[in-house]
Amino acid sequence: MTVVTYEPAGEIGYIIVNNPPVNALSAAVRKGLADAVAAFTADAAQVAVLYCEGRTFIAGADISEFGKPPVEPFLPDVIDAIESSAKPIVAALHGTVLGGGLEVALGAHARVAVAGTKVGLPEVTLGLMPGAGGTQRLPRAIGVEKAAEVITSGRQLGADEAVAMGILDAVADGDARGVGTAEARQWLTRAPRRLSELPVPTIDTAALDALRAKVRNAARGQVAQPRALEAMIEGLTMPFAEGMKHERKAFMDLMRTPERAALIHAFFAERASGTVPAGVTPRKFDRVGIIGGGTMGQGIAASALNAGLDVTLIERDQAAADKAAAAIGKMQDGAVKRGKLAQADRDAMMTHRFRTATDYAALSDVDLVIEAVFENMEVKQDVFRELDRVCRPGAVLATNTSYLDVNQIAQATSRPADVIGLHFFSPANVMRLLEIIIADATAQDVLATAFALAKKMGKIAVPSGVCEGFIGNRILSAYRTAADYAILDGASPYQVDRAVTGFGFPMGPYQVGDLAGLDIGYATRQRKAATRDPRERVPVFADRLAEAGRLGRKTGRGDYIYDDQSPKGRPDPELEPMVAEVRAELGVTPREFTDDEIRDRYMAAMVNESARILDEQIAAKPSDIDAVLLHGYGFPRHKGGPMHWADAYGLDRIVANIREYAKADAYAWQLSPLLERLADTGGKFADLNGGKK
Repeated sequence: MTVVTYEPAGEIGYIIVNNPPVNALSAAVRKGLADAVAAFTADAAQVAVLYCEGRTFIAGADISEFGKPPVEPFLPDVIDAIESSAKPIVAALHGTVLGGGLEVALGAHARVAVAGTKVGLPEVTLGLMPGAGGTQRLPRAIGVEKAAEVITSGRQLGADEAVAMGILDAVADGDARGVGTAEARQWLTRAPRRLSELPVPTIDTAALDALRAKVRNAARGQVAQPRALEAMIEGLTMPFAEGMKHERKAFMDLMRTPERAALIHAFFAERASGTVPAGVTPRKFDRVGIIGGGTMGQGIAASALNAGLDVTLIERDQAAADKAAAAIGKMQDGAVKRGKLAQADRDAMMTHRFRTATDYAALSDVDLVIEAVFENMEVKQDVFRELDRVCRPGAVLATNTSYLDVNQIAQATSRPADVIGLHFFSPANVMRLLEIIIADATAQDVLATAFALAKKMGKIAVPSGVCEGFIGNRILSAYRTAADYAILDGASPYQVDRAVTGFGFPMGPYQVGDLAGLDIGYATRQRKAATRDPRERVPVFADRLAEAGRLGRKTGRGDYIYDDQSPKGRPDPELEPMVAEVRAELGVTPREFTDDEIRDRYMAAMVNESARILDEQIAAKPSDIDAVLLHGYGFPRHKGGPMHWADAYGLDRIVANIREYAKADAYAWQLSPLLERLADTGGKFADLNGGKK
């Protein structure tokens, strides 16, 4: 298949890229572009239109070439050939024009876009930076500060914003060829306009210092964003050709960083997580029922509506139903305000595809039901008995439980094969993670339906076996326990939060606890109290906070104080005396902890429990665990996830730490056999992503 062709058509020629599905910049596309430009040069046409077939203009690099040695022709040389053309070349854009695709467009002499096009330079999200002229052409087109925002944020810009910034010349309705042809006619008598020949923009020292500080703060320890900014600034002090060499060197330096390896791993982990069982057809799920109109049910309903599904929400009474409907409507109003949803679409979905009811009979003809009621086994079993009675044969029955045994829930029905767990994360209309809990009797087409639903909702789906807390919450329980034990032994919640955010998490465990509500952890501890091993240490200080009604942000006080003075929380001077009293009652002599020691314990607990989950086949592969922690628990993306981080840090170091901790508390620090085996044999978690042990 020829991926790039040149089509002569009189005074206007056409350079056409056709490399489905996203016209990625493979070696064949790069060579095809160079050959097509040469063909245009030799042709009688006075101007060329560069456009792409299919759903998008060039959407970036070819991911199949990631990690492989670069192959000529190199992209900067191809773009230089486009820009150096003695006759104008117009780039006609549509779809998503990202990374190298936008750099190709910047090498053209004019850029026009079909309405709805999005453009961006997202390389920093992979630990990289533009490496084919983005840091040198873009600031010449739009100025240093605007270019820095585009490059260091990695965000996508709508076509209208890109025109206003000066990245694009125009946006119009139509298809890419038609829009490009109309623009090309304006260039029949014009000379090429090259961004590389524009004057170098200036910025004063104070503004430059402020820009550096802004980028450094936003990067939160990542290296790509500050390096991209410096490469841009330094390159602009040089002649264009030298600036390009400087950019390329900085790009290649970033290619060799651990951060880039971690971000690439995260990229592929997301794509490898959820796959429909081979040869299995999902069931229909156009009509969805939701049980429970609380915060979680509202978010699930909004997510389903946004996916184009028909939604019926069941609440206990009309007042509760009306309250839930109003909250969902407010969510969609917010989407309209942010430009994510058209007002007409919002009105249509709320009028024609959404309804509430107080009787389960309203679910008699739905295809799939998602239960999102109180986290209590008896309550959930009662719900599923009722669903078993009213739902049609073949309807999928899903529970949104965070911890409970899906097998027990399924046994409350006469059709356990139709039951599956769908663990959404709050707010469900925003958070992308969806744990799919596979019960013992879950049918394969029900599993396929769950994956298909996740894809339609835009979720990252990760399969999990049945256990207390599944993948994410089970691991959370382990590293939160390590943090609690550090508190009991002498650290403070504020030091733990500082150590954890210093690692790269957006929040520490006690900040997260206050946000979620301390009653949740308290209820879980009470539920498990009867079966608790006597060797397990209880975080009495956390129980006392909950029993005193200090439940976190929702009550204005938890581990932190929340008020008008400190809406994000400030340390509570009463907490340390309370913790000291608990230590005295337990006979604990407190000791000092360093932040590094806290981090080592926190991460060792996380990695050790992850290894147990793999050994028990709760998670299918290490990269699935990375996807869960990245998208549900705030694990710093530039570290790749706990399994990738552990491989980089050294499994032998982690095992040595755990053996040392076990000398003081053998029950709490029981070494995972899998982790021990990998460390002793020089293996890595990455070795298991192919399914072999």
